Amino acid sequence: MKHLDQEEESGVYQRAVLKNASPYHYMKVRLVLEDETSRLSAVELKQFILTGLKTLHGEVGAAINFDLLKYDEDTLTALLRVYSSGLVKLWSSLTLLGSYQNQDCAFRVHQVSPFLLALTGNSRDLQLD
Repeated sequence: MKHLDQEEESGVYQRAVLKNASPYHYMKVRLVLEDETSRLSAVELKQFILTGLKTLHGEVGAAINFDLLKYDEDTLTALLRVYSSGLVKLWSSLTLLGSYQNQDCAFRVHQVSPFLLALTGNSRDLQLD
């Protein structure tokens, strides 16, 4: 049995571990309002999220760049894109937002993924025949 010396072995086997190759994370969220008939426009929703970021994380938090990719005004469901480095700050500010125009509210985070395609389906809603 032939043994490889250390130089040959290190050249043959190479292990690379990436924490996250994607620069973005995508979040599917829903705003639940106390008054279920209330509606927000996309601009109002983005401004509300920015206010939450600024309240919790100050000016630095308000500078986090995120995009509102898709928004359904009827269900108050939004698809957000944020740089992976800002995910925790955005998520924490959404979690702590509890009031919108003097009514109780809460953000429900339905899905989070570094891949947009992963948010197209939800295994919890899957019905097998």
